[in-house]
Amino acid sequence: MLIKIYPDNPNSREIDKVVSVLSDGGTIIYPTDTLYAIGCDALNVRAVEKICALKGINPQKSNLSIICSDLSSISEYAKVDTPTFKLMKRNLPGPFTFILPTTSSLPKIYKNKKTVGIRVPDSNIVRQLAERLGNPILSTSVSQGNDEIEYLTDPELIHEKWSSIADIVIDGGPGGIEPSTVVDCTGDEPVIIRQGKGILIL
Repeated sequence: MLIKIYPDNPNSREIDKVVSVLSDGGTIIYPTDTLYAIGCDALNVRAVEKICALKGINPQKSNLSIICSDLSSISEYAKVDTPTFKLMKRNLPGPFTFILPTTSSLPKIYKNKKTVGIRVPDSNIVRQLAERLGNPILSTSVSQGNDEIEYLTDPELIHEKWSSIADIVIDGGPGGIEPSTVVDCTGDEPVIIRQGKGILIL
């Protein structure tokens, strides 16, 4: 199902429709401030396992990323010290993924790596979804490495490719082609391990 949601003013009824699918363990494709992403309720282990299998991700070896609705909800799922919180406050919402130690609130599938990527994108649609769901949303890009740009950025073509797998594809307008900048905050100082969209304000 392809649903049009306007990013500047998301329609509450359409948001609720997507949240209902997420609550039932469904998978969705949605716009972020970087790439279109595929995700689910991040606390629904079966749904997370389904997406990991779909993308060929081994959760034992790969960092999983989740989207939180705002800064205040991050500390429920990741351990955040004061300097890291100040760093995130300067840069979020924005195109960054911060790698942080997990807390006990996340299911075991996240804890094998002991870290989790945290995103608060500058995207009204996905932040409202996470807020309305009451849980973070798993986030992994729809990219499979050798896709033509149109299949990463055009919601109708994304729907054509992924409709058999995703319960809902959200058309939030054209997507980007640059991934988020990844910042490892598990050491004494933050380290950029992938420079993508956005310039980190230290």
